[in-house]
Amino acid sequence: MSAYAAATKPAVLLGLVVALIAVGCGGGSDGGAISADGSSTVGPYMTAAAEEFQKETPDTRITVGVSGTGGGFERFCRGETDISNASRPIKQEEQAICKENDVEYVEFQIANDALTVVVNQENDWATCLTVPELNAIWKPGSKLGNWDDVRDGFPDVALKLFGPGTDSGTFDYFTDEINGEEGASRTDYAASEDDNVIVQGVSGEKGGLGYLGFSYYEQNEDALNAVGIDGGAGCVAPSVETAQDGTYKPLSRPLYVYVKKTSFAQPAVEDFIGYVLDNETAIAEKVGFVPLNDEQLAQAKDDFTTAVDAATS
Repeated sequence: MSAYAAATKPAVLLGLVVALIAVGCGGGSDGGAISADGSSTVGPYMTAAAEEFQKETPDTRITVGVSGTGGGFERFCRGETDISNASRPIKQEEQAICKENDVEYVEFQIANDALTVVVNQENDWATCLTVPELNAIWKPGSKLGNWDDVRDGFPDVALKLFGPGTDSGTFDYFTDEINGEEGASRTDYAASEDDNVIVQGVSGEKGGLGYLGFSYYEQNEDALNAVGIDGGAGCVAPSVETAQDGTYKPLSRPLYVYVKKTSFAQPAVEDFIGYVLDNETAIAEKVGFVPLNDEQLAQAKDDFTTAVDAATS
């Protein structure tokens, strides 16, 4: 029985020591160590989960890296990490690398997100944009460089674009939904895998526009304005409620963690993923994500049980 499972029954737990939760790149697991890397969007969720988990199991050390979804999968498929945080599903080419390296895994959806288009707080004109307008701004080869190019009536203000780099799952998702093809985007914008850099860029330019995960917007509401999106049925603002009820289209998305099957043989990994699924609503709400619905949570827990049984049988 794992330590977390045992802790749910009357028992005396001995030998607990204070541990470190490090945000950075970690190596493979060893005893009470868990290594995670990947999406900067999912990073705050996993860091919050690790902090809460440590309160119950202080002998566990968890590292949470933020190399971007693609960068995280590179490390994961080389066998360097236990968990890969992802803001999109794993790609076929990444699956092939994992297979070459005998890395088998289980996918868990842990939350939902409302990918958020943001503008500078001085921007009082772009309160809502349509999908065709976003496409005109971000499509490959776009030359739109001024806000009055986007819509008649918008002011003569230079359009300054900020967004995720190509290793980001947020980039993949946005380009697929807005431009019709994953990875299809204009390239003349300030790109970063770190959402905090996007926040700084948009907040520092009157004509700034960017896109990032909803939690980063919530953490920076005093510096940014969120833009409502008209996906064809009227303007809808990003929020927990509109992502949960499916009305925020087309930029609502699932968020994932991928866990190596062999890592489930380690009590620390089993305990941690079990804790995340038992507390996913509280964790999601703490960092501004949308909790799983009942069906999604039931599926994740079924997958967890199957993975643990396979690893310990």
